[in-house]
Amino acid sequence: MSLDNFIPTAWTSRLLQNLNDAHVYGQCVNRDYEGEIREAGDTVKIQSIGRVAIVPYTKNVTTLTPETLQDAGLMLAVTESKAFCFEIDDVDAAQQKPKVMSEAMREAAWGLRDVADDFLATTLAAGVAAGNILSAVTVGVGAADDDAYEALVDLDVKLSENNVPREGRWVVVPPWYEGLLRKDPRFVSFGTDPNRGLLVGGKAIGGASGFQVYLSNNVPVSGSAYTVIGGYKGAATYAEQVNKVEAFRPEGAFSDAVKGLHLYGAKVTRPYALAKVAATAA
Repeated sequence: MSLDNFIPTAWTSRLLQNLNDAHVYGQCVNRDYEGEIREAGDTVKIQSIGRVAIVPYTKNVTTLTPETLQDAGLMLAVTESKAFCFEIDDVDAAQQKPKVMSEAMREAAWGLRDVADDFLATTLAAGVAAGNILSAVTVGVGAADDDAYEALVDLDVKLSENNVPREGRWVVVPPWYEGLLRKDPRFVSFGTDPNRGLLVGGKAIGGASGFQVYLSNNVPVSGSAYTVIGGYKGAATYAEQVNKVEAFRPEGAFSDAVKGLHLYGAKVTRPYALAKVAATAA
């Protein structure tokens, strides 16, 4: 296959689309500070200010002195740099090569997404405020087991206690946890249309106790305990860039090759807007 017909810009756009479509934890964070990322090690300045003091005031008595606002800005570092590189030999039938190349690009996109998704899950779990870590639960359907639905209620209550906005709240659960929710009529039978239609598939599997519930195989796990995290999009930010996608002819071979570079980083900006619980299947 001649490289004359290879269009790097078109392939780059397709790769990004595949990443976004399959990115579960990426649906749960904002990208407000993404900007332009050129190389690993770049940083994004997140501007903010500290709390403004509120003081008592008495007419004709109190003298107000201006407070110097403190910069409470954070730095989002682009710490991750991942790449792929593959080739397809010219011996392959010419009419099959476009199909093989397209499928290989989809596989590369999935691989990059999976690594980034795992990174985001780990970042979110580590960024939860200490006061928002609930007591571990053993979840099942037995009389002595904790209830899967009620554990989500407890996460939701913890966020409400911290004045986290109700709009846009999310929680990510592993497959076995989702299975328990689907057996609960509070989640399916008496829920919303999206809940009752969850069997058609999709990343968001329904709503529960104020959360949009997502299913992921990248839920952090230690031993048999899965870290179920809930929050809202303003709790963390993510920045990524598929920086380069290049086609080339490897020296010493008769083949077409493609390589790509994915740069990204994440930052928990509001630890109090996340909550988590370690859940073990009974």
